[in-house]
Amino acid sequence: MNLTPARRYWLTGASNGIGAALAEELLKSGAHVALSSRFREPLEQFAQQYPGQVLVMAGDLTNSQTVREIGEQIAQAWGALDTVILNAGTCEYVDAKQFDSSIIECVARTNLLASSYCIEAALPLLRPGRTPHLVGIASAVTYLPMPLTESKASLRHLFESLRADQSSKNMDITVVSPGFVDTPLTEDNDFPMPLNWSAHKAARHIVAKLQGRPSEIAFPALSLAVLWPLPTLPATPQQPLDKHMLRNPPPRKNDL
Repeated sequence: MNLTPARRYWLTGASNGIGAALAEELLKSGAHVALSSRFREPLEQFAQQYPGQVLVMAGDLTNSQTVREIGEQIAQAWGALDTVILNAGTCEYVDAKQFDSSIIECVARTNLLASSYCIEAALPLLRPGRTPHLVGIASAVTYLPMPLTESKASLRHLFESLRADQSSKNMDITVVSPGFVDTPLTEDNDFPMPLNWSAHKAARHIVAKLQGRPSEIAFPALSLAVLWPLPTLPATPQQPLDKHMLRNPPPRKNDL
């Protein structure tokens, strides 16, 4: 008989895409998972499918008070967390010819501020946890500036700064950098997405790699090799890419 206690997770952005696929993989493994999203119904479905394993923590993570309350509810239910996976976020595209600062504001609020609120709530719960692990889902394009993109580069910097801080040495910190993955966010893209993975394939890969608690999980490697030289190309070869990376409609409500 396995007497090892179930690992306790907090997973954000769990209602669709990579988040929903991660939730399914973790719950199938027997983990206990606090699921957060702006949308409650998909989280309730997980709770019905995996009774006794799910805490439904729906709410807008860009609201700091909401995040504090989620942290308090998790503390009351479990006392501590072992792993936190910050997956919620958005990716928008900025056209320098029609620069719109509201897009930058939306991305910063969603990807940086909301994650910061979650980290503030999570760290006191992780420190007493079993082999604590903090995980951030970033993006492959955070390795380098790409034309017209505004993504999770700030989140990567935040996690790497936390890893360098001596006060975080008692926990492992992992940044996950997927390439193109089929999700509700990427379905709006009208440009080619080479080597794109399904959300379930990405989730299985992430969960498997997290067992080794690496500082970085990046995939697929070939797509990263293709992207790497793009910012150094002359303007003319980049123009077709610039044209195809314009996306409409404007920013929509993200999965937080």
